[in-house]
Amino acid sequence: MVLEEIASNLITIFLILVVIYIMSKGVVIIQPYEQGLQIRLGKYIGRLNPGFRWVVPVITTVEKLDLRTQVMDVPSQEVITKDNSPTNVDAIVYTRVVDPEKAFFEVSNYRMATVALAQTSLRGIIGDMELDEVLYNRDLINTKLRDILDRETDQWGVKVERVEIKEVDPVGVVKQAMTEQTAAERERRAAILRAEGDKRSAILRAEGERQSMILQAEGERQSKVLRAEGDRLSKILQAQGEAQGLRVLSLGSRPLDKKAITVLSLDALKQMADGQATKIIFPFEISSLVKQSAKFLGATDEMAEEEGAEAAQALDETILGEIPTSKEVETLLRQLEEKIDEGESIEELKSGKKLD
Repeated sequence: MVLEEIASNLITIFLILVVIYIMSKGVVIIQPYEQGLQIRLGKYIGRLNPGFRWVVPVITTVEKLDLRTQVMDVPSQEVITKDNSPTNVDAIVYTRVVDPEKAFFEVSNYRMATVALAQTSLRGIIGDMELDEVLYNRDLINTKLRDILDRETDQWGVKVERVEIKEVDPVGVVKQAMTEQTAAERERRAAILRAEGDKRSAILRAEGERQSMILQAEGERQSKVLRAEGDRLSKILQAQGEAQGLRVLSLGSRPLDKKAITVLSLDALKQMADGQATKIIFPFEISSLVKQSAKFLGATDEMAEEEGAEAAQALDETILGEIPTSKEVETLLRQLEEKIDEGESIEELKSGKKLD
């Protein structure tokens, strides 16, 4: 009895485990970026949306497809351009599954098929182009390749979103020639840049010299203007000084005109007497000078007495010095006339003899 119960319990536990295992096989979890395809006994049943799902175990299989954009690297391959230049080219293709049923049922491996199609299409496109076009028109190659792949993969439920040519590398002699051409082009551009720099430098130097000459000429012009202005001001000041001197003389001209002339005449005679000459020639009679001096001095005294210009007389004496009286002038002139008539030389007069 005990053995039968133990055997019965073991069988029950085994059956429970088998049921749990079978039931667990029916549990399917679909990620948010996936789409499940349910196939039962070789027949397509339908899609399984993201989330926790349960299917009939053992007889039902679920295929999951990633709906995100996938990057496919097209391996580098050597292609021949239209001008028979061998070139290594590789690319990158961005695809996305838009129809899970076609991607699974229409092609065994859509990824491998897409890469192979990209390689063959790339060879055809580059074969119709020359090397220079391949090097400088990558956008055109990208557009053509994307259009071809998108059209061909549409029947597989795959959308080609973007194609990028990653590298174009000529091989052999072509690469060496391109390297030399590139070096020559760079040297040419460097020479152009150097020439342009020299030209700009020469222009700047010429501009600097021109500005310097302009500034120098401007400085000289201003200097001449200032010198002329200084000369003009100097002449103006000199003229003003002379005018002021004449104005000062004119202040005392009313009472002192004739007197000043007489004094200046006598002063001239004195300077003549003090000279080195041994003979003195008078252009007029000394007696007339004496009379005229006395007359002028007398007239001046009368004018001064009549007008009472004591201040003017003080100004005259300040300007002309001490003025002798009429009698003193007459005596001085008479003594000079007598000495000259007696034949005494000017040297004797200057030797120290005093006039009485």
